[in-house]
Amino acid sequence: MEKKNIAVVMGGYSDEYVVSLKSGQLIYDSLDRDKYNVYKVVILKDEWYFLDENEQKLGINKVDFSVTLADGSALKFDACFNIIHGTPGENGILQAYWDAVGQRYTGCNFYQSALTFNKKDTLAVLSKYNIPSAKSIYLRKGEVVDQEKIVTELGLPVFVKPNQSGSSLGISKVKDISELNKAIEIAYKEDDEILIESFLDGTEVSVGVLDYQGKTIVLGITEIVPDNEFFDYQAKYEGASQEITPARLDEETRKKVEEISIRAYDSLGMSGFSRSEYIIMNGEPYMLEMNTNPGFSPASILPQQAKIYGISIQDLCGNEVEKALKKPLH
Repeated sequence: MEKKNIAVVMGGYSDEYVVSLKSGQLIYDSLDRDKYNVYKVVILKDEWYFLDENEQKLGINKVDFSVTLADGSALKFDACFNIIHGTPGENGILQAYWDAVGQRYTGCNFYQSALTFNKKDTLAVLSKYNIPSAKSIYLRKGEVVDQEKIVTELGLPVFVKPNQSGSSLGISKVKDISELNKAIEIAYKEDDEILIESFLDGTEVSVGVLDYQGKTIVLGITEIVPDNEFFDYQAKYEGASQEITPARLDEETRKKVEEISIRAYDSLGMSGFSRSEYIIMNGEPYMLEMNTNPGFSPASILPQQAKIYGISIQDLCGNEVEKALKKPLH
């Protein structure tokens, strides 16, 4: 059987590219060399490049996402393992390009990527499937902010967050109306649209869901106990939180979280890795957001959940590649 050429595509245009490179390295190391020739491709704002076995950079031909090797031959990939966090790999831009040039890839399609990257639209779609979320107010840059109205509708504290952002950058917890404008300014630095959400006082959990061997499974439920006020960028990437897997939930609540997480995944038509964040309040899970390309470095939640679930990283990644290879081309 001829080995398939697989490119692990990492990097990205946001500050999260650093995490993506670590995630990509783990996938690169884990894919089965008996089945695949595995290559590294890095996509950054200023350059897209292929790394050969000597870590020498070669340019990517964007006409068909191929590489011209040193000996003059062209290398085409049977599938790309997309592990870019944030733009362009998590918001549909790269997927739409790959569809246009006839390149197969792992994970969800361009529409699901674009939708889930937009928190407001994701929650709006999921509310039709009876998946609850916090009460929120949506603002666009330039709109007049009626502070009194916001506080009357949502109470205090509130969370102010960018609507589209891969990581937890730009989020503030506002306890007093006097802090609201500053928080809104910070969120607008990350995005032209922002969400102001009512505060849910409960247990935060992060749920890994994927389609594995033809079935949607919950890989694990991890409880997030932030050392800071909430699960911010620092907590997420600099270890300022405790992550407890499996989460300390009673049987009934655990089943409810699993059921809602699977329903959210399936009703959005998802594929590949996903990690959803919920706050459980009075036994009810409220959805915050869904990540379609969550962190996959050795320290990330998803690989930890897989370990406890009993799926090896090699099988987890191999399953993604096999699905990508079977995808019909657009």
